[in-house]
Parts: sequence; structure tokens; C-alpha cells
Amino acid sequence: MTTVDLSQVDVRCLNERLHALCGCEAQTEWQIIEPDGRHSIAVGMDAPARVTIEGHVGYYCGGMNQQAEIVVNGHAGPGLAENMMSGTVWVSGSASQSAGASMHGGLLIIRGDASSRCGISLKGGSILVGGSVGHMSAFMAQAGQLVVCGDAGDGLGDSIYEADLYVGGAVAGLGSDCVQKDMTDVHYQRLTHLLEQARVEADPQVFRRYGSARTLY
Repeated sequence: MTTVDLSQVDVRCLNERLHALCGCEAQTEWQIIEPDGRHSIAVGMDAPARVTIEGHVGYYCGGMNQQAEIVVNGHAGPGLAENMMSGTVWVSGSASQSAGASMHGGLLIIRGDASSRCGISLKGGSILVGGSVGHMSAFMAQAGQLVVCGDAGDGLGDSIYEADLYVGGAVAGLGSDCVQKDMTDVHYQRLTHLLEQARVEADPQVFRRYGSARTLY
């Protein structure tokens, strides 16, 4: 395992080392200590590495990720896993606004809560939030899945296209063109698989599915 202390090493230097892994087929293990809320940690990765960050991170951690598994043992600032293409980002705590914005693929798991606009402009992949999400989550979500084990704020799924939203708790209000939809066996299977991937113990039967009424496009 390679350990990098961000109290001693610049984030730019760390990211250059992580970018240099591109093209490597063997998985490597990295541990990042003393992150102290620094921004843009492990952004733009494209290698099957596992990066464990011991502490809180700032803006855009794990953005544009491809292939890597990034684990944050703490909380995350705005724009977590923004534009992620593949791989996995785990957060043991909570995340600020716009988590998973414009994701195209991969899996984002937030064990705590996520703030407003979680999954905004989601284009693919899956987001699972163990707690609740704030207002305007999944705004203009085009594809993919957002699973919220807790409650959802107002304006959920506003102007949504073809994404599926699963909510286990209460919804403060649905956005324009977002409606409740039936849960079929296929949806229960997908939801069960995501819960198992995230290692979250929740009953799929309590979740409701929301999606587009298809009146805006």
C-alpha cells in the first residue's frame, strides 16, 4: 500500500501520481491521510486502483472517476463524484450539495445524508443514499437510478427524463413532470441488488418508485 500524507504533499502532486496509473492493469492500494477538507482529491482517475481517504474531503472529490474505487472515511463537500464515468465512490458520512452531478456511470454510495441537488442531471450509473436528500434532487435526471433510504426534499425529480428514483421515506414534494410509478418485479430486483452492493439493510418493499410523466418532452 502507498500512503500519502496531504499535510506534507500537495494535492496536485498526489493527483499526478494517481493519473500516472492510467494503463496499469494491476489493482494498486493507496491510503490518503490528513486530507483536512482539501478540494479535488483523486479527481480524474482512470485505473483500477483502490484509494482510501482517512478523513473529510472538500469540493469535487472523485470527480470524473473511471475504474477506481474511492473510499472516503468522513464527510464530503459539494460536487462529490461529479461526472463519474465508472468505478465506485463510497462515503461513510454525509455529502454536501450536487453529489453525483452529471454522472454517466459507476456507483456512488453515501452512507449518511446528501444535501440539495443530489443526482442533478444524472445521465447514468447509480446513486444510493443511506439517509435523506435535500431539495431538487435528481433535477433533470436523464438516466440511471437514485435510491434514497430516508426522506426526499421538495422538488424531487423536477423535469426528469428516464431515470428511476426509489425513496424509502417521505417525499416533501415532487417536481414538475415527476410522478409515482408502479414497482414491478424487475424494479424490486434492481433495488435489491443496489442495496446489497451498498451493504445497506433495508426492505425493498417499503420503497416507492418515481419517474417521468413524459409530458415535457
